[in-house]
Amino acid sequence: MRKFVGLFLLLMLLAVPAFAQDYPKAELFGGYSFMRADTGVGTHYNANGWAAGLTGNANDWFGVAGYFSGHYKSGVKIYGFLFGPELSYRKNEKVRPFFHALFGGAHGSGGGGSDNAFAMAYGGGFDVKANDKVAIRVAQFDYVATRFGGVFEHNYAFSAGVVFRFGQ
Repeated sequence: MRKFVGLFLLLMLLAVPAFAQDYPKAELFGGYSFMRADTGVGTHYNANGWAAGLTGNANDWFGVAGYFSGHYKSGVKIYGFLFGPELSYRKNEKVRPFFHALFGGAHGSGGGGSDNAFAMAYGGGFDVKANDKVAIRVAQFDYVATRFGGVFEHNYAFSAGVVFRFGQ
């Protein structure tokens, strides 16, 4: 019990400098997403849907992000769930560019079947500050690779929406 109390007090002391930070501890994104999807066999299609993300920021330039998405086209559904590091540049008070490398999985269904696959996304975008608690994600561009049925598919996604900032 004494070790637990000591560890708790140490963690509280280490957290004190975090209260004076000028970056949000967490950012919640939600918005529209468009995907140019590759079937892996030479054909492509366009899909519309949604994207959502939650980023926990360790400092003003590094965070850990989780992104989730759903894209739909004529009975075909593709869901993504990706996680990884996100780098931000916060020196400009109005615009925040960011870059990320995300890894995880995807679930696709359509035509009477479904499959799970490895997925990864590399990309970034920028947010424009509306106020201390809200920003507009003007653009997020990602290269999204999936591997359904043992075939790599090279997809491209564009997202835009609203970012809510917490703990600033």
